[in-house]
Amino acid sequence: MEENSQNVANVKQNAEKEEKNLQIGDIISKTELFIEKNKKTLIIIIAAAVILIAAFCLYKFWYMPSQEKKAENEMFAAEQYFIQEDYNKALKGDGKNVGLIAISEDYSSTKHGKLAKFYIGRIYLEQGKYQDAIDNFEGFNPKDAFMASQNKALIADAYWELNNVDKAISYYNDAVKQNPNNFTTPVILMKLGAAYEVKKDFNKALECYKQIKTDYPRSPEYSQIEKYISRAEALLGK
Repeated sequence: MEENSQNVANVKQNAEKEEKNLQIGDIISKTELFIEKNKKTLIIIIAAAVILIAAFCLYKFWYMPSQEKKAENEMFAAEQYFIQEDYNKALKGDGKNVGLIAISEDYSSTKHGKLAKFYIGRIYLEQGKYQDAIDNFEGFNPKDAFMASQNKALIADAYWELNNVDKAISYYNDAVKQNPNNFTTPVILMKLGAAYEVKKDFNKALECYKQIKTDYPRSPEYSQIEKYISRAEALLGK
């Protein structure tokens, strides 16, 4: 009885294996038929994929590094004019060397092309062209936390000059959060406090001033912060 049961089980198992083999064989046959029918299309797809991969590798590992180097070389003269505050030559070049505007346009996808936008924004801010400054600062987007914070603070400065206090407050807050440090953060907090005072949000202004007192005792702003705290408290009726 047991032997018959075992034979039945073996027969069943063999039948299942045979069915699976037939299914696999059917799949292989269909696959071969599909490949045969679509051989030209598949070759085109594979060739296109190879070309795309090769193009990507060339762009990333050859074209972009060469563009970055060119932008870096062309930035040197423009940066020197910027440092000397010869803003016209910094922006437009000197006839021999190109300026920041051309660099930002010709090398827009490179780090130095984006850095050129930051310099342009600084110049326009100095010249009172506040919306142009904002447009260029917003095209910078640095990964470095310190530079990102400074960029946000400068955008806030431009909005402040345009009397858009709400936008200034938003960007000052972003700048404070991005890279807290003893050098620039107290300065930004002072500006943020002043912006809150304009909005008559004296509680928020007081928070800014108290943050300087608590977190940045070694900053130049600390030496006069009690005056601002007292003023904000007086405005709150404390």
